Amino acid sequence: MSARGSRAAARGRVRGNDYRVLQPAERVTPELTVSVVIPAYGGQDKLDLVLAGLARQTYPAELTEVIVVDNGSTPPLRLPAVRPARTRLVVCPVPGRAAARNAGLAQATGDVIHWLDSDVVLTPGAIEAHMRWHHTAPYLVVTGYIRFTGAEVPAELPDDLERHFEPAEPHAWIVDLVERTNGLTDNPQRPFSLHVGGATSVNARLIEAAGPMDEELILGQDTEMGYRLAQAGAVFVPEPAARAYHLGPTMRMRDKRPIDRVSHAFVADRIPAYRWLRGHPGRQWKVPYVTVVVDGTAGYEQVRTTVDSLLAGTVPDISVLLLGPWDTLRREHRSPLLDPGLDLVLVHGHYRYEGRVRLSAAEDVDPAVPFVLRLPVGWVPGEDTLARLLDLARDEGLGLVNVLLQESSQGVVAARLERVSAFARARIVAEPGEDLDDVVDAVSGVSWVEGETYGFTTEPAPPLGRRSAYRARMEAEAEAARLAKEAERLRGQVAKWKEEAGRWRKSAVDLRREVGTLRRQLSAATRAQKSLRALVSATMRRALGKRLRG
Repeated sequence: MSARGSRAAARGRVRGNDYRVLQPAERVTPELTVSVVIPAYGGQDKLDLVLAGLARQTYPAELTEVIVVDNGSTPPLRLPAVRPARTRLVVCPVPGRAAARNAGLAQATGDVIHWLDSDVVLTPGAIEAHMRWHHTAPYLVVTGYIRFTGAEVPAELPDDLERHFEPAEPHAWIVDLVERTNGLTDNPQRPFSLHVGGATSVNARLIEAAGPMDEELILGQDTEMGYRLAQAGAVFVPEPAARAYHLGPTMRMRDKRPIDRVSHAFVADRIPAYRWLRGHPGRQWKVPYVTVVVDGTAGYEQVRTTVDSLLAGTVPDISVLLLGPWDTLRREHRSPLLDPGLDLVLVHGHYRYEGRVRLSAAEDVDPAVPFVLRLPVGWVPGEDTLARLLDLARDEGLGLVNVLLQESSQGVVAARLERVSAFARARIVAEPGEDLDDVVDAVSGVSWVEGETYGFTTEPAPPLGRRSAYRARMEAEAEAARLAKEAERLRGQVAKWKEEAGRWRKSAVDLRREVGTLRRQLSAATRAQKSLRALVSATMRRALGKRLRG
């Protein structure tokens, strides 16, 4: 990243994903450079239109470079005459969009990387709309609004894109996600889903922190990278003014179910936030949901009590990092009981082959792990303790949960549950010398809880067994879900009854009205009958009088 771009990046403090505090100006003085990376495989006619659309962008051409990556097209792709001035073509012989994007990323020099598909045409102000946001903060992922057109692909880019490409369909699931979460500002659990490769821009330093695209994945690379960007501290921004047209439907629109089938088989290992893909009670995953850091040098019995209790808990999606000078161990075979480092040898031997325990001299926690628990040795969590702490952090969006274990004249003993993404964000925006926990409080929230309330003790009880405890927890959650569903059904039934009662009340009112009308009609008929009888009687009397007189 250029020094100019580094100076231009403001250090706004976004809490959660509520980016509204940044308030980008309608007009900014452009300083940041942008690299547009376009992986392409065939489709020369569509690529020509995409490059023609980039040539019309309102963001300064001197701050924009375009890198087209030919991913093994036959015949090879070429650059058309109508294109941005700073456009170059590179070749990536390794098949796959992730490999092609990484090849383009390796060539990019911009402060911002703008992913663009080779069949997505940007409207003229799209890149400028992206870059307004990137001038406000150095940790943003901005996604434009794509519409999918079925219009015929023209030979040349029309002057009026909307007139030619409309009617078009919106990117329905993104629109739905944004609408359900008030523009992603209501802190949804998975805002990283907004990272789609069709028209998304990312601060280059975020990509440097998160790493390039995962080329091992068959599908789901965009979402998986979005997750790692979130772990690196990203804020995700939908920008309606950054509009684009996708020339034809996407593969996902045509084959969503088979695509999900393939994607879910791989991303479950890499995205712990997809909890519904990790329902198995005993499986291990490439990226665990939580890593617990424990000092492995504090004595064999104490270490074992703490670690075994963690492994017996109702959260199986866990790894334990045991810190210690393991590479210095020298086993004494002749008189092992006299070995001054015997406890370290015992800890090493006891957990060497446990898959969920890793012995390391340094604290090298995988940055993709969502949560890290730092637990003093000798303190034992209950079987559901970790699950409850994770629920608290997740439900309240906390970046740090401090657990008060003991307070005495010697000081405070505490455990810490840290949300990795919150600490990553805090490191980006912290001023020199500022306490990191205070910054985490500003960007995510910090809470203190009592250890005893959450089941911590120094006197462990025999574990019930992780499977039975897990099953009990799952059964309790299932029963709670069933009761919630039953309550919802009953509320619906009550609503139906109220509606039915309303209809009956209306019918009763109508019936009373009708009875009243009939009564009035009957009364009128009775009066008319009486009048008729009186008339007949009078007529008969007059006729009889005439006869008598005659």
